[in-house]
Formats: sequence, structure tokens, C-alpha cells
Amino acid sequence: MHKLKPTPFTDQNKKPTVFINQDSNIYQNTARVLENIDLSPAAGKKVMLKPNCGRIARPGSGVVTHPDVVAAAIDAFQKAGATVSIGESPIAGVNTLQAFKAAGIADVAARRNCPLLDMDKRRYISVDIPDGIAVKRLKVCPEVPEHDLIISVPVIKMHMHTGVTMAVKNMKGCLWRRSKVKLHMLPPVKGYAEKSLDIAISDMATVLRPHLSIIDGHYCMEGLGPSAGNVKKLNLALVSADPFAADTVACELIGRHAGDIAHLQLSSRRGFAVTDLRKIKIYPSNWQQFKKKLALPPQNIDVNFPNINILDKNSCSACQSTLLLFLKRYGNELFDYFPNQKKLHIAIGKGHQELPAGTLCIGNCTAAHRHKGIYVKGCPPVSSSILKKISGRESNDVFDGKSTIPDKDK
Repeated sequence: MHKLKPTPFTDQNKKPTVFINQDSNIYQNTARVLENIDLSPAAGKKVMLKPNCGRIARPGSGVVTHPDVVAAAIDAFQKAGATVSIGESPIAGVNTLQAFKAAGIADVAARRNCPLLDMDKRRYISVDIPDGIAVKRLKVCPEVPEHDLIISVPVIKMHMHTGVTMAVKNMKGCLWRRSKVKLHMLPPVKGYAEKSLDIAISDMATVLRPHLSIIDGHYCMEGLGPSAGNVKKLNLALVSADPFAADTVACELIGRHAGDIAHLQLSSRRGFAVTDLRKIKIYPSNWQQFKKKLALPPQNIDVNFPNINILDKNSCSACQSTLLLFLKRYGNELFDYFPNQKKLHIAIGKGHQELPAGTLCIGNCTAAHRHKGIYVKGCPPVSSSILKKISGRESNDVFDGKSTIPDKDK
């Protein structure tokens, strides 16, 4: 396997087309926007929906794809005569089926006799990237080539490392187990100003390009995405056979520009992505009425925690998000466990040479410095594990800091 087959849902000689619909009824909104796509080529085919469900989070949290979006997609493809499955390879330490259950996806799938695929259970397949710059080979979950059509079904989110995460980056959840983390740990690429992570995502997109993208813009995440930001309700659904066009338009809808998102812009420069709005057909013609600017990710993740010194060297977004969720949930009581310290050092990432004495070291990447203070193993550890380590008491917060129900009118 070198790359997925071309999408059957568009005429390759025409401009990429993106359809948008806005409605507070999430299922109905998704179903309506999908009516713009002729799904008949899916008849008799094996279709895998790839939602964003890599973390344990509730529906409407902005962290995971809403189950009503997934339900509408299942129904549309089953009606077209396809055999539909749902697959995910979550962040390290997250149980795939638990994530599906928490997100409400397991329930809508069960009612439609749609299998759930834990794509980390079986051994990976190696996929070469002939034109790779930062990455020459990927470990891809075997379910990907076993399906005829792969459908990216992400939720719109800001992202601390990549600016946004949408249809293109969502395909990173097709990479096997911890191989996803390695994309965060690559050395700088000589001759490129972009971060190696962004270059690697662009490399990945040359061989893992979805056949259709259904973007969930109902409960979106602004600020500290991909999992520690605030929820914003936009009630939008987008669909396109071109994931780059879909992401480009989705960026515009939330106040961003594809030219500011490195993995999109780099892919455009490399010649396999359209990110110029003038080259994309967008329906309806008055689509700009749907725009609503979302807060950008902050430049410094310790902005809200002045008494905490976050030492971050080469960490991935999974560890960053875990730390931020932990601080949001337990930050006010944290110094109860460190009464003699006016400032607490917390380390994440594997790039540290030295750390101050008494540092709280979070995640397997900090294991070499466990003698400096308190070490919490995991890749990443969940908030409850961190609290148990420093307090000695149990915590059963399965939602890892997301246990409150989001404000539906926000």
C-alpha cells in the first residue's frame, strides 16, 4: 500500500467543492449537508468512518465528534448500500471502546449494527512515503487498506501545536499506537521553517488522504485545544471530497486562514493541496454569514497558572492536554500537597537535561528525572493518576477533568 485510491465522490477535472449547512438539530444538519454528495459510488463498498474520538470525553464537549454527526453519516452510507464501520486509534493510554462509549458513538453504532474497530489491536502495516520530507515510512493501522473508502469525520478544534485540527490532521488517528507520538519528537528539518510535526502531517497526507470529509462544527473548541479549551456552539456541518478544501473553508469560518496553518500551507506549496479560496467552490454563496471567530491557542500554556512553572521540552499535545486538564480541575487544591513551596515546577517532555529539585515529573518521557521529585508514569497519565500520586487518595474521574456537562447555549 502506497496511498489510498482517489476519491469517487468528485470529478477530478472540476474545482474542489465544499458544502455548508447550519442547523441546531445536529443529526438533521449533517444529513442535509450530505444530500449534496452523490454517495452511490459507495454501494457494495466497505466504508470506515474515522471520527475524532481519541480521548475520553462526553458529547458536546468539543473534544470529540458528536454522535449525531456519526449517526447521520452511518445512515447515509448504509442507505447508499455500503457496509459501514467506525475506527479509531486514540492517544496513548486511552481505551478505544471506552472512548467510543463516553462519546455516545458506541450507542448510535449499536442501534445501527455498525461495528466499532479498535485499530490498535492488530499489528500495523508499513506504508512508504515516496516524497516524504520529515517522515519516509508510517505504521498504519491494518483496517485502513482493508476498507474501500475512508471518511474523515473530525470536530473543529484549535490546536496548541498545529493551529487547528480538522479533516487532514484527523487522519493521524489512523497511525498505529504510539507511532503517532513520534511525529511530535522529530528533529528539525534542514531548510524548512515549519515545525517537523507540521511537515510530518503534510507527509502523511500524501498517502493518507480521506475519500470524503464530514466536518462537525456544532460544538467546537477554541483556545487550549485539542482537549483543554472552551466549547463554542456554531451549529455547522461541512462536507467535501477534498479534505484540504474542507479545512481551508472551516478555517475561514472560525477566523483563521489556511495560509497560517503550516501543514495546510506546506501541502499547497508541495502541489497536492488546494488552499486558495478563489479555487474552491463554496455553497451556499452567502456562506460567510456563518463566520464566528474562535479564540486562538495561547502562546504560553502556563498563562493561567502564575505560581506554577511548566517545564516543557519536546512534549506532545497529549501530555500538554493532560497537564492542562489536571490544572483546570485540581489547580486550586494543588498547593495543599506542597505546603512548603511557593512555586511548583512541573515537567513534561523528553528534552530535559536538568530539572530543579522537587519537580513534579509527568509522563514516561520524564522518567530519567524521577529522582528529582515526584514521578507519575504514563503516556500520558490521566488526571486522576496524577492526583493519586501526589495526594495518596483515589480519584475516579473517568472523564479526566471533563466531568462537568458543557453549557449547551454557549
